[in-house]
Amino acid sequence: MSTEPRINERIRVPEVRLVGPNGEQVGIVSIGDALKLAQESDLDLVEVAATARPPVCKLMDYGKFKYESAMKAREARRNQAHTIIKEIKLRPKIDPHDYETKKGHVVRFLKAGDKVKVTIMFRGREQSRPELGFRLLQRLAEDVTELGFVESQPKQDGRNMIMVIGPHKKKAEAKAERAAARARTSGDPAEGDMGLDPEMASAEPQE
Repeated sequence: MSTEPRINERIRVPEVRLVGPNGEQVGIVSIGDALKLAQESDLDLVEVAATARPPVCKLMDYGKFKYESAMKAREARRNQAHTIIKEIKLRPKIDPHDYETKKGHVVRFLKAGDKVKVTIMFRGREQSRPELGFRLLQRLAEDVTELGFVESQPKQDGRNMIMVIGPHKKKAEAKAERAAARARTSGDPAEGDMGLDPEMASAEPQE
């Protein structure tokens, strides 16, 4: 069965509750009057609530509506498809240098708009001290709170403890910001534009 709404002459009821193109309530009118209004406005009569009594119909450009709906659905699918979950693995007794390195990876992933699955790996007697892993995950979440939020709270999974951090910015937003930053960088005025000879400018000592 078709999921598309009935439009124009396919609407076969004696009367409809009519809504104008800007959402204004016209009221209950005969189907003939509704079709006449649609023709005079160069619009389509579209059934938007078939189960209502009488059915609700709206005047709109149905072709434009279908196109815009398809574009929104495509954009939503593209954003969803680009959602990537990165994974970082830590040990409960990680040394400070390694922790900073791992945190740097998490920061980079979140800035790119990716989710991060953080896994604490317990070995041997460490399994009897789950609070060590919990505190480490809490610390990491607090360290990156400006870039992300805890989407999935820490939970034990066998020998591991897992937490998922989601980015505040969506993938598309992060991508747009990176593109804007590159545009600003490439658009900076060169030394020659400020009245300097490029060769002289490049010959100046760097600090």
